[in-house]
Amino acid sequence: MLNYALMIAFALVSAAVALSFWRLFRGPDTPDRILALDTLYINTIALLILLGIYLKSALYFEAALLIALMGFVGTVALCKYLLRGDIIE
Repeated sequence: MLNYALMIAFALVSAAVALSFWRLFRGPDTPDRILALDTLYINTIALLILLGIYLKSALYFEAALLIALMGFVGTVALCKYLLRGDIIE
């Protein structure tokens, strides 16, 4: 039963990743693209968590944690650049 739920979750999160890529490339302006990039890394974290549950490996959880950290820092840097035009003051 868990395998069926994981396969459905894989399919739905993969569709969310595809839609995030579409918004990243098609976004009308920069804030939409930053939001799509933020959503993309969150969906990637969800895929890694699902893969870790499916394969019963803790390594994927650590990779998801690293992606979450790097995604947060990247989003903050992009937003700061968008607002001020410079990242380092």
